[in-house]
Amino acid sequence: MIRYAKAADHAAISAVNTAAFARAAEADLVARLRVDEDIMFELVAEEDGEVVGHILFSRLWADRLELYAALGPVAVRPDRQGSGVGSALVRSGLDCAREFGAHGVVVLGHPTYYPRFGFSTDAAADLRSPYAGSPAFMALALEENAFDGPMSVAYPEAFSGV
Repeated sequence: MIRYAKAADHAAISAVNTAAFARAAEADLVARLRVDEDIMFELVAEEDGEVVGHILFSRLWADRLELYAALGPVAVRPDRQGSGVGSALVRSGLDCAREFGAHGVVVLGHPTYYPRFGFSTDAAADLRSPYAGSPAFMALALEENAFDGPMSVAYPEAFSGV
């Protein structure tokens, strides 16, 4: 079951992120984004009453009036990786981003994982960002022409520590 995260999930979300990445950096990032109130929304995957996965979308600052989102991190408990939990979280997250009115989503993620959801480096080609040019820097337009023409984007301050 995928649902919006609630405050009671925070400890479990931290544990999932720490276990999934074998370090605390992503869990710390999530905590900083919460403190800074930069989160657009978070979802969790729950099985048998336990949080087994987590995805976060934060506001991406752009030099346009439309709303853009940054996806990340996505974490799945190691014993559930490869079972489709991560894919379900990404798909549900993209549906929610559309509902929130996001015109597009940017991710800094694994270059062979995110293209299956429609993300591409081509869509991010005109984006100015510290991550521009990296094969991990990809975008997905949720609205037609979302990434047409040059655009500067900036992640929330919390990402500078990752």
